[in-house]
Amino acid sequence: MFRKAFWVIVLILLGAILWYFFLKPQDYLATFKANATPGTINQTIKLWAKTLEDSQIIRQDKLTDLEQVITFNDSVFIYNWKIEQLDDSISRVNVSIKDSKHSLANRLSMPFSDTDFEKRSKKTVLEFHEKLKEHLEKFRVSIKGIDSIPDKFCAYIPLESSQIEKAAEMMKNYPHLDGFVLSSNIETDGQPFIEITHWDIKKDSITYNFCYPIKKTDSLPEHKIIKYKQFKGGSALKAIYNGNYITSDRAWYALLNDAKKQNIEITGNPVEVFHSNPNMGNNEIEWVAEIYMPLTNTKEE
Repeated sequence: MFRKAFWVIVLILLGAILWYFFLKPQDYLATFKANATPGTINQTIKLWAKTLEDSQIIRQDKLTDLEQVITFNDSVFIYNWKIEQLDDSISRVNVSIKDSKHSLANRLSMPFSDTDFEKRSKKTVLEFHEKLKEHLEKFRVSIKGIDSIPDKFCAYIPLESSQIEKAAEMMKNYPHLDGFVLSSNIETDGQPFIEITHWDIKKDSITYNFCYPIKKTDSLPEHKIIKYKQFKGGSALKAIYNGNYITSDRAWYALLNDAKKQNIEITGNPVEVFHSNPNMGNNEIEWVAEIYMPLTNTKEE
């Protein structure tokens, strides 16, 4: 009986050693919680990654699963980010970190000392966590429930960009729209808005119409880049966003979550109505935008 128990213990220990040195998927695991949606965390990781030297996101299987590579001197660290939404406002982030060149050496040393790899891993994750907390203090999203988007006739410019470049493209094209409307004595009819026509969540790319609502007349002047259209509204989930319009897509992810929670079918193409002029220089948290996520089959073709 003793011999049998001895060999069982030996096999368990050998299995544990084999798993630790050769099968364990990471050299170091960090976990933290954040008061944010997976989409907001996803976008913050990508923005933060761009601020680092020798860093890039090399894979995104889905919104909650990203792989990042960071090079430190002669070491290549692989960060696997997995985001799990726990409830309406809290997400858990697991960061699995592996040194692709020195993994075995790290695993041999870590049980006996606080290695440079472990120190670097802790420091990097803590730096990101602080950046995330700072970012979350710079905007607010309030879900308002189902509302309706009004129909509007508008002058518009079709655009295509990444999500992060959306606000810059708007600022670049706003003088064209505003100047054209003013110089042509066209009567305005509401706040500027954008209509997303396609959102590639995996690639963070969007195509959209930057619209300037106007009164429709029979003699509207032609323009080489500005076009006219009748925007058809309809029922939509609505949120109020306060913050810099660069990151207004944080409200998109909040609306996606709310639609999933309520089992509401949506188009996935947001509409943003802007009530503040960024050129006025007010406190960004006071900027206001209405963000809509249209419900499926409520818009006329």
